[in-house]
Order: sequence, then structure tokens, then C-alpha cells
Amino acid sequence: MSDYYGDLGVARDASLEEIKRAYRRLARKLHPDVTSEVGAEEQFKAVSRAYEVLSDPDKRQQYDLGVDPYATGGGGGGFGGQGFSFSDVMDAFFGGAATQRGPRSRSHRGQDALVRLQIDLNDAVFGVEEDLTIDTAVRCATCHGDGCQPGTGVSTCVLCHGRGEVQSVQRSFLGQVMTSRPCQNCQGFGSTITHPCFECSGEGRVRTRRTLTLKVPAGVDTGTRIQLTGEGEVGTGGGPAGDLYVEIAVIPHALYTRRGDDLHCRVELPMTAAALGTTIELQTFDGMRPLDVKTGTQAGDVVTMRGLGVTHLRGTGRGDLIVHADVQTPTKLTDAQQDLLRQLAALRGEERPAGRMAPADKGLLGKLRDAFKGA
Repeated sequence: MSDYYGDLGVARDASLEEIKRAYRRLARKLHPDVTSEVGAEEQFKAVSRAYEVLSDPDKRQQYDLGVDPYATGGGGGGFGGQGFSFSDVMDAFFGGAATQRGPRSRSHRGQDALVRLQIDLNDAVFGVEEDLTIDTAVRCATCHGDGCQPGTGVSTCVLCHGRGEVQSVQRSFLGQVMTSRPCQNCQGFGSTITHPCFECSGEGRVRTRRTLTLKVPAGVDTGTRIQLTGEGEVGTGGGPAGDLYVEIAVIPHALYTRRGDDLHCRVELPMTAAALGTTIELQTFDGMRPLDVKTGTQAGDVVTMRGLGVTHLRGTGRGDLIVHADVQTPTKLTDAQQDLLRQLAALRGEERPAGRMAPADKGLLGKLRDAFKGA
């Protein structure tokens, strides 16, 4: 029996990655397109045969048990080695054995991929284009996805003759039972790759880093996912790629807080400005905008600036910018300032205000009622 571990130069407990690395190293050295050294072609065939056995878990297990997959068509199991299992009996009863499944396809759709992208609040308001650098599986450029070394191809399986399954008739307590099972020699594909591509090890794909330009629409929020069809992992055997999902995370802003599509901010006003009213310049995402402060503005009052919020993700228009007033009471007054305030208090009859009791917490309904009264 051939020494497949010795052909690849790896230990019997070598991992799959170690086996792949050993094969790639030897394939690059011994491939007929690379070297004309005497005996290199035979060594290359031996290395490819060893890799095909040791890279397949089932074939490797058979080999470790002393059975060379190249020298046997595989055995049966179940019911004391009679060559059939309970599933075979069920197939015979319900017609499974009579239905030919045919060879399996080597080509499979790739998996979807997920990446996360952080953007500023300003970019969420108006949208932005971002370059994404991602690591995914792409189609192997050497074999173009078929998994075969250039100049070679797949060979029809000598055991199942391309059907992908083998049938056998066994005697049992039920009489003769015909069973049909995937071919162990070709794993049900109906063909074998005699010379796997040394770049992708026969998978038809390799991992690489690439850059995509993503157009982030206006109105996205933390948790929004953008789907890019066909930009995910390429499937094995040159199969179609899955999709790429980009999950957005909006970085918190120092001044603005987002609630839905509205933006909220707080403006500190001197007591005099709140009492007399004024106009201030407010920095918004649309540039400087005038904010009119009404006479007698109270702490907690809000001013709504229409259409200066976040763009609606679905639909047209934008949310609002809601400004919360924070009236500042002076804590350090000069003698002259105190005299002026005392004169004002005397004019307003507030030298000795009695005060007015108010609920400690009006609750949501009370606040809404007061808001409607003031509207």
C-alpha cells in the first residue's frame, strides 16, 4: 500500500491545513509545467493522489484503517457487515432504491457575508459613499473555479461510471434487497479531480482582500443593513457568490441626539435673553441658521425648526430639528447688577414672592395637557 503521508512529507497526525500547505509546496515544485526534471511527473501524480486521499476525511479514515481507497470500491456496513443498513431497507420498501439520484454537483452557492461600517451622524443625514475593504472567497484565477490544474480536467469515476452512486443486491431476512448509495470513490460527484489546482487545492476559490465602493443612502440608522447582491463568498466549484450585508453603526454626536428622524439639541440662554427674546445663530448640519427666541421663553421650552432633521430613509422629505431651551440664572452679580434686579423686582411686585406650589412630577399626560394649553 502506498505511503501517502510519506509522499506529502507530513506526519500521520497532520492537520488538514498542514496537508494543504505540503501539497501546494510540492505541486509548485513538481508540476510538469514548472520543471522538466526526470521523474517529476510521476512524483507529481503520486503527490496529487496522496492529497486526494488525505484531504478527504472518509478516504483518510479508510487509509488509516489499512484500506487504500484506490485499491477498493469501498465496503458496506450495518447488520453485521452484510452490506446494507436500516436506511437501505427503508429505501427498498418506499422506492428509494428505484430512484436514481444522479451525480452531485461540485458547484454550490457561496455563503452570505456580514461586515459593519461606522459613519458620522452627518453622513446618516445626507448619505455618503464609503470604500469597504473586505476579506472573502473569490473565484480562483488559476483554474477559473473548476478546481483542476490548468491543462487537466475531471475524470469519470471508474467505480460508478459517472452516475455518482453505486447499486448492489444483498440477501437479507426480507429477501433480496437492492440498495443505492453515493459512490465512495468520487463522493457522489460522478467524477474525480486527478490533478487538483495547487493554488486553491481543488476548491475552485481562494480568499483575498478587495475593496468595494458602497453608496450609503441618507436616513440610515444604527442597525440598518444594506444588501449587496452577489458580493459575498464565492461558492465551491465556481458556484455563484452569496450576498454581502453591511450593518451600519452611527457614531454618537457631541451636540445632537437623534430620535427617529428628528434631531434634538440644547441651547443655553441667559436669563435676560429668555425674558426679552432674541435671535441667535445656530450651527446645524445645513450650516448656520437663525433661531428666534420668543419673549418670556422658559427653561424646557422647545423651538422646532422644520425640515432640518434626518432625511427619511423611505419616502421624501426630512425630519425636524428640535431645540430645547436651557435658561441660565446668573450666580455672580455685581452690586450694580443686583440693584437693577431689585428695581425690576419692585416694578413687578416680586420683592417678596409668595411662590406657587406645583406637582413634583406631572407625568406624561400632565405634560401633554400643558403643551396643548400653550399651543
